[in-house]
Amino acid sequence: MKKAQELWNQIPEWAREKLIHNVFCTSCSGVTTIIDYEIEMAGFREDIVLRGKCQKCGHEVARYIERD
Repeated sequence: MKKAQELWNQIPEWAREKLIHNVFCTSCSGVTTIIDYEIEMAGFREDIVLRGKCQKCGHEVARYIERD
């Protein structure tokens, strides 16, 4: 998780805010904000995933973020 946090912190703050507020919730069938999220490593290219809850309904949501 430490590596994932470091990679997340390398993303500019304005971009992190956009990612946090642009997550799809299958329960709400729309875009929401992710809350209470954890940051994890994913894939082989040091991609990261935010896993948390929908701000509107509390359903589990995730946001996959590809790294260049």
